[in-house]
Amino acid sequence: MNFQTSALKCLLLTTGAALWFGSAGAAPVSSSLGNNFAALSQSATGIDVGVDADAGLAPDLQRQVVNYPTNAAPNTVVIDIEHTHLYFVLGDGKAIRYGIGVGREGFRWSGTEAVTRKAAWPDWTPPQEMIARQPYLPRWMAGGESNPLGARAIYLGNTMYRIHGTNMPETIGHDVSSGCIRLLNEDVIDLYGRVNIGTKIVVLPNPNHGVTIAASVRR
Repeated sequence: MNFQTSALKCLLLTTGAALWFGSAGAAPVSSSLGNNFAALSQSATGIDVGVDADAGLAPDLQRQVVNYPTNAAPNTVVIDIEHTHLYFVLGDGKAIRYGIGVGREGFRWSGTEAVTRKAAWPDWTPPQEMIARQPYLPRWMAGGESNPLGARAIYLGNTMYRIHGTNMPETIGHDVSSGCIRLLNEDVIDLYGRVNIGTKIVVLPNPNHGVTIAASVRR
């Protein structure tokens, strides 16, 4: 695994405290394209998590299908840290683009990982390293609307890094963590329904992709 930084935690905020978590790295993958675009571009879930999907986000941070030429295989997740976008590759030059919150300066990374675990409304147990730094952190927090991991968590490799939801939609589009990738709860539920154990996660250090909106994936 190739990391640009040694950051092992990423920032999460909860009532009255700042909670820190982490994320894993990625490098571009190459493979022949081919997919069922119509099926993949449909919304994966209709679950209502009590948060407006747009959440007042700028248009480019709202979930949508975009033109995305790439040699990455369909079903690959490509993360553009620089522009706070996450792409789920559909193939045929298209991808679903999501707005994300990313690591702060000094906590950005790139490399490659794979999904090793998925959890709905996950519990959170802070690692000992976090507790040593921030003794006020809870030793365990039950999953739910107040949990900083949000509605879903997608775990990367054997690391503490993850793609997860957030209960603070205002942080989407900003450098707010020490490496974790956060999405709106509705968006992470959608992504959760598309990725599988073993899905490749690609994090680009300096992406340079021209993208145009192709269609909406909202219901």
